[in-house]
Amino acid sequence: MSRHLTACIMVGLVLGIFMGWLVHQGFLSAIMTDEHWVRSFQMLSTIFLNLIKMLVAPLVLATIVAGLAHMGDSTAVGRIGLRAISWFIVASLVSISLGLVLVNLFQPGAGVDITASTHAIGEVKKLDFFEFIEHVFPKNVIGAMYDNNVLQILVFALFAGVGLTALGERGKPLVRGAEALADLMLEITGYVMRFAPFAVFGALANVVASNGLGILEVYAKLLGEFYLALLILWTLLILAGWVVLRGRAFKLVTYVRQPVLIAFSTASSEAAMPKLFEQLDRFGIPRRISGLMVPLGYSFNLDGSMMYASFATIFIAQAYGVELSIGTQIAILLTLMVSSKGIAAVPRASLVVIAATLAMFDLPVEGIALVLAIDHFLDMGRTATNVLGNAVATSVITKWEGMLQPMRDPDLDDPVAPHDTPEHGRQGLNLEGGQ
Repeated sequence: MSRHLTACIMVGLVLGIFMGWLVHQGFLSAIMTDEHWVRSFQMLSTIFLNLIKMLVAPLVLATIVAGLAHMGDSTAVGRIGLRAISWFIVASLVSISLGLVLVNLFQPGAGVDITASTHAIGEVKKLDFFEFIEHVFPKNVIGAMYDNNVLQILVFALFAGVGLTALGERGKPLVRGAEALADLMLEITGYVMRFAPFAVFGALANVVASNGLGILEVYAKLLGEFYLALLILWTLLILAGWVVLRGRAFKLVTYVRQPVLIAFSTASSEAAMPKLFEQLDRFGIPRRISGLMVPLGYSFNLDGSMMYASFATIFIAQAYGVELSIGTQIAILLTLMVSSKGIAAVPRASLVVIAATLAMFDLPVEGIALVLAIDHFLDMGRTATNVLGNAVATSVITKWEGMLQPMRDPDLDDPVAPHDTPEHGRQGLNLEGGQ
């Protein structure tokens, strides 16, 4: 991918905001109606997201199957999985706790006019732990891929990868097929990413044209304090990575800047996944690690969403003048911690968790309407944080496993091999040993 992609995305972001403002002010109404402008902007981002979603299922399946087949040691899979889940739990607790502390310190809900927003919130989906556990296991892998259900694809890929390892030589053709499929998906990703600046332009222009810049002014306090909280969380995540990775933790931010920016601009983790795989490859993380960690993290390591869930829940309570004891807030924290793991792949999943948590603690569920107006802008920050958190977690686990390899130029145009076996490595990729 061109080293100028980041600059192009930033230009698209700024131009999108400006173009959206022009449409919202009616300056371009003489050319065509505002409705057609908004629909045109939305089309750009929708096309990009559809193309990215087209890649997610085969990419996840191929990378995990190929990676596990080359790992050869099932105990290593269990060890990596245990370390990953432990990291995810600690990171989630830190994110939620930090959100509770800061929202109590900032008091963004104090003095909010609860009659200012009347958006309909729809039916609140009940969170059922048992239903979630049953939903993890796919009854039809084709259906799981059709729905882009990363968690179900992960489960099938685990069985397939371990099964191919047991087959030995008989399974080699399928392993090579999985490797070729992953190569193909990354090649297509390169083509799709050239459209990213236009998608970012469309996404931001659509939001601003529909709501205007005034929406940022009305909620400036909440937005500012939430993004300050995210900045603190970013600092903690990078420092946690530094403890293990040392100087490479700061370089990791440079490597993942493009997927983070894509996630921020589109408010979609899926949009950033293919590029995240590619940049983690260049950072020196073998695909057999990232192929397991990234999909797992997309379901269980939602640092930004955890921060938002605690922040928004207490914000709504403050707006309605509800005093919550420390004990109640800790109970809310633990509820958010558990319930968030049961809504992977649900659109606006954080809102579902918040609505269910409000109902559980007899708080006004209609308070969701207070954050709906700027939820897209909040979603941008929390999605970017989710991507960064998964990049840090994957890098740390790789270092603990002693598999971290030398870094490559993060902006090279050449494709990256989706696996780390010497016999399949491409020229220029140092596959000898770890650091």
